[in-house]
Formats: sequence, C-alpha cells, structure tokens
Amino acid sequence: MTVHIEGDAGQVIGPVPRRLFGSFVEHMGRSVYTGLYEPGHSTSDGRGFRGDVLELVRELGPTVLRYPGGNFVSSYRWEDGVGPVESRPARLDPAWHSVESNRFGLHEFVAWAEAAGAEVMYAVNLGTRGIQEAADVLEYCNHAGGTELSERRRANGADRPFGFKLWCLGNEMDGPWQIGHKTAEEYGRLAAETARLMRMIDPDLELVVAGSSHADMPTFGSWERTVLRHTAELVDHISLHAYYQELHGDTDSYLASGAALDRYIRTTAGVIDETLAELGLDKKIGISVDEWNVWDLRRWNEVDQAELAAGGWRHHPRIIEDTYTVTDAVVVGSLLSSLLRNVDRVTMANQAQLVNVIAPIRSEPGGPAWRQTTFHPFQRVAALAGGASLRLSVDGDRLRTAQHGEVDLVDVAATVEESGRGAVFLTNRATASPTEVRIRLRGARFGVYAAETLTTPDGETRHTVNTADSQPVRPVPLPGAAATSDPGGTTITVTLPPLSWSVLQLTPQAGPHA
Repeated sequence: MTVHIEGDAGQVIGPVPRRLFGSFVEHMGRSVYTGLYEPGHSTSDGRGFRGDVLELVRELGPTVLRYPGGNFVSSYRWEDGVGPVESRPARLDPAWHSVESNRFGLHEFVAWAEAAGAEVMYAVNLGTRGIQEAADVLEYCNHAGGTELSERRRANGADRPFGFKLWCLGNEMDGPWQIGHKTAEEYGRLAAETARLMRMIDPDLELVVAGSSHADMPTFGSWERTVLRHTAELVDHISLHAYYQELHGDTDSYLASGAALDRYIRTTAGVIDETLAELGLDKKIGISVDEWNVWDLRRWNEVDQAELAAGGWRHHPRIIEDTYTVTDAVVVGSLLSSLLRNVDRVTMANQAQLVNVIAPIRSEPGGPAWRQTTFHPFQRVAALAGGASLRLSVDGDRLRTAQHGEVDLVDVAATVEESGRGAVFLTNRATASPTEVRIRLRGARFGVYAAETLTTPDGETRHTVNTADSQPVRPVPLPGAAATSDPGGTTITVTLPPLSWSVLQLTPQAGPHA
C-alpha cells in the first residue's frame, strides 16, 4: 500500500497556539488525591505535592490546566477550598458520588500549576450557583486588594492576585446528567449575564461559553446557535467536548476517530459563522476543545457507576481509571493531528484528564507513578509542534469504516517553525501491513533529523499496555526515513509499521530552492 502526501512550506492553515496542548484536573476519583496530592508519599514535598507525578507532568508538557471541573464544578462551593486546611468542610460531591475533603483547593492548585509551568483555566459553577458566585471568585482571584474578598485572598497567603485570564462559564450545561442542567435559552441568558458582570470587574478576561457535550447530542447545532445569540458579543470561545472508544471490535472505525473530530470541529465552525453573520458581528469566536480523549464509556456506564453506588460515599474512589493500549495511543496521536489540522478554528484544547482519571499518567497510593501508552504522542506533539500548521493533501489507499465512511489510510499533520525546523506526524490506520509513504514538500529543503514510531512491541499485541511494573509501549527509532532535496523542494520517503503513530523531525538544509 502506498500513500502520497503533498504540501507547500508557504501554504499554512494557521499558527499553532501553545494552548492547544492543555490538560484537565477535576476533583474526580483519584485525579487530585493520591494523584497530584498525597501528603506522606515518599516523593511529596512539604505541600503534599507528589514529586514523581509532577516530574512526569513537566515531561508531558501541558500548557494550560482546566480546573476544578467538569461535572464536579456544577455543585462546587469555591469558598470551601480556601483558608486554613483544618477548618475546611467536607462535602458530598453528587456528580461523582464521593466525599470531597477540600484539603486541596484553589491556592493549592495555583501553586501546583505554577510548579508544573502551566496556565490556569478556571471554571465557575453555573449549575447550583450563578452570577454572584462567579463575580465573587473572580474578585477573590484577580483583584489586587482593598475589598473583603481580595483581602481574604491576601490573608490566605496570596498577596498578589492570581491573574487568571481564561474562564469557563459552567460545564456541559446541555447534558441532562449535569447538576443544574438547563435549556439553551436558560443557559444562554445566564451565561450572558455572568459574562457581562465578570467583564465589568475585569474587562481583559477570555471567556469560554459551554457548547455541546458531544456531537451526538440531540441539540447539537441548535444549542450553539441559541447560546451564541445570547453571548456572542461577550465571549471569546465556545467549548466542544469529544470522547472516542472502540465499539464491538470495530477497530477501523475507532482508528478513524480523528476524521470524526475533524467533522465535529468544522460543523461547529459553520454554526459559529452562520450565527455571527445573522447577528451582524464582525469578530472571531474560537473553538475550545476543552475535553477530549479516548474513554471506555461502556465500562463507566455498566461497571463504575454500579460500584460507586454499592460502595457508598467514599473519599476519592477509583473511577474511570482506564488502562490504555497501543491502539488507544495511536488514536490519541490521530486526535492530536486533527487539532493541528484545525488551528484556524481551534484556539485551545485540553486532554481530559491529567492523572489517574482517563489519563496519560497513572499513580498508586504510596507507590510509583508511570507513563501510560497515551502519554507519548501527547508529549511528542507538545514538544515538537510549533510555528505554523501546513496545509496538506493526501492521495492513495483509503480505509472503509462502518461509522465514518471512507477515510485516509494514513492520517497526517505537519508543522514548520520560522527557524526552518519542522515535524510530520503520521498515523497508519492499516492494522495488518506496513504502508509506504511519499511526502512532497515544496518550497523548502529539509533533512530528516530523527524518526520515531509507536507501534505494537515485538511479540506483543495491539492490546499491550503499560503498567507500574513494565512499560513496553513507547516511541522507538523508525529506520529508513530518508529525504532528498531538489531546487523545488523536498521528497521524504518512509515505511510506516501497521497500526502505528510516527513522528519525523525535520531540519533545514542549505541550498537553493524555488
């Protein structure tokens, strides 16, 4: 099988926003407790932050962290998580049938995010609370001093304001599972009034209004239109949430998830454009893919929820701790390529979540932390994708799928920096045989500096996972990648293993070109 890919170094989709490589921390399961935070762990510092987890997070490289939810935020009282730890109340968390101790709260997360080198994206509760709560937490976080709330922050140890720029106006309010679920009209009006007051307090905020929870919601499209009719003048981004899973052994459709995300993004973009035109507004509203990942939702629906109910109200129970396979990692790689292909519309994205809960990093209480298979594509893309995303065309063998129709056999995205360095990200959806790829990039001369692939390790299967004791799934050198230059550009040839995600690092070569 052979696939031909063509592009021009001067033809770009748009710049790659660093916020594209965000993650998500929710007070859910063991994401925070025994994940980020475990006083008494052998690696923890005086604040209770697990050093082994923090080291892996820094390696992973998330640029933005969405917090504190998620479904959790829709009944969260932010005041419970500030002030002396010993005075903080424990509360029931109805969203995840858990007890929240509030030992880890706003100040702890700000300190943790600073240690991780990431920007905070803060979500406000528009489920059980609303306009006043949003204004209060904003004043507490961002006002310098001289008011009751800002002085309370200072008394709690933060003399300088946190200065959060990114704020989410609630979470998944279209979902009947959401605490405080609302119709589009109800939510649109509430979000607009909340945004208006927040901008009176801090006009420089970037606000994210809640779009659809997934593309199969019966209100998808109409929800966005209605909400934007209320909020378009007041917000900067609208959210999109997307999770993918393998169903009934249909591996081909699962491997085509990146094509499904492409379609979801472009459909949402079309609704944004139509609504802005209807309103006569000349502005851009970005798409914030602030929850995305692969997730076995069947297990959550059929197993985890039953175990939660049977176990009663517990502190940080084990929920949706998916153990990821080679196949999952390949799909995550293709979803990252979809984000890169859509940088003209996607302004930020957050893989959900960071630690333990459907996460690239796992940890055990009192034990080790390790990289799941999905850690690697995220880490490599976050480290290597910079500059601008190239516009590419793909010609060659295609894959027929039950859920998504025909898709390219090889999924691709590429970026080029001003320095001339570049990267090509390739997903081979063929599960049984290698695929020959020929890439023609006009207008620049490149060499292949390094080539890596993530695929099924020798002697293993596509279901191979990484565990605390063994991590066999990781990028390994990909032999045979070669580049030849001529006055018109560069031709790169490479053979991709079956069921693989690969990256080619490109370096500029001297010489004349057209």
